[in-house]
Amino acid sequence: MSAPLRLDQASLEHDGVAILRNISLTIRCGETVALVGASGAGKSSLLELLRQQHSDRVAWCPQAPGLVPMLSLYLNVYMGQLHQKSLWRNLKNLFFPCATHWQQVHDLARELGLLGQDDAQTQRQRMLQSAERFSGGEQQRISIARALFQQRPVFLGDEPVSALDEVQSRRVIERIKSHHRTSVLALHDVELALACCDRIVGLSDGQVVLDRASADLDSATLLALYPEQPHG
Repeated sequence: MSAPLRLDQASLEHDGVAILRNISLTIRCGETVALVGASGAGKSSLLELLRQQHSDRVAWCPQAPGLVPMLSLYLNVYMGQLHQKSLWRNLKNLFFPCATHWQQVHDLARELGLLGQDDAQTQRQRMLQSAERFSGGEQQRISIARALFQQRPVFLGDEPVSALDEVQSRRVIERIKSHHRTSVLALHDVELALACCDRIVGLSDGQVVLDRASADLDSATLLALYPEQPHG
């Protein structure tokens, strides 16, 4: 079993301004944890701290897809393993994709609904289509596929399904969970967090103010972390 992710009285500053203060947190192996809180509460910064301190174990999916627009779906996903391969292997793959890697990327793309039910030739064309020709929601799923392709034990996602509808969001989170025993997801949708995650960590003003099992919470409790949103 993988060791847990731990932060012990961790803090983060930017230009002399405290972003996170005295964060102590343990993410146990096998958990799916949602980070919730208003914009600026520190969700992205907390993910960044976890990423910095456990960089060799985490697959990272940032809020902005960060795709290379002119490169294909295949190559954008393959980039998840660039660091694992030699320069020569990566250059060769640019022009002559390895059959094994092609199939792995194809399977992920199909799993995330990027290839549809089209015939093999059409699916191949989609695999070779440049990222800029995909919709925003599709680009987000390409970014998720790239993170999954890293094949690391822990998935960190910063609003990874923000461009998807509710049905797609739930389906994609379940696919993430099927590839990673442990996941930490910053989510803006509290209903989605309650439905898909085992545990909720709430942040406010750079501090953890709530840390409980999802089964012990309801949407009203979580919405209290969003003062700008009406609730009740």
